[in-house]
Amino acid sequence: MMSKRFVVPLAVIVVFTAGFVAAIILRNNSTNKQTTSTSQASPLSQPSGSASLDYSGRGLAAFPKEVLKHTDAVSLNLSNNNLTGALPGEIRHLSNLEQLDVSNNKMTSIPAEIGQLKHLKVLNYANNKITGLPLELGKLTQLQVLDLSGNNVSQHDLSLIRPKLQNTEIKL
Repeated sequence: MMSKRFVVPLAVIVVFTAGFVAAIILRNNSTNKQTTSTSQASPLSQPSGSASLDYSGRGLAAFPKEVLKHTDAVSLNLSNNNLTGALPGEIRHLSNLEQLDVSNNKMTSIPAEIGQLKHLKVLNYANNKITGLPLELGKLTQLQVLDLSGNNVSQHDLSLIRPKLQNTEIKL
């Protein structure tokens, strides 16, 4: 009897945050299925309860409300979807977020509540339809990277927040 072997291309991405493994993302390139597993077993794992949420490239037209249940999340990726308008104000409840990526959508504004995400280090709004910026962005004292490239951001708004984000790399 002859057995058949199937070869499935698979990409493994290991996400490191603060020197710990935050997530292991397995992408099956032939079916575009994706599995995310947070590691809790080894010394390299993220501190207990931390999560990396990847909703990228799923064709989402609306913010997935189940995300708000993951208040322990340190990373949220909503890139490469069809999101419009602004993220809901409830995003403020994800108070442990260090990375938020909503690049390559059709977002038109950034909610003021983003300013309540005190641990945010990377905020990526590249390639959306953002024109105005909330002054609350200036409250993000831990922010290291603010990517606004591919948007038509108001220079006036930028001039108001830039002095408050002196240690932040702002990409336009």
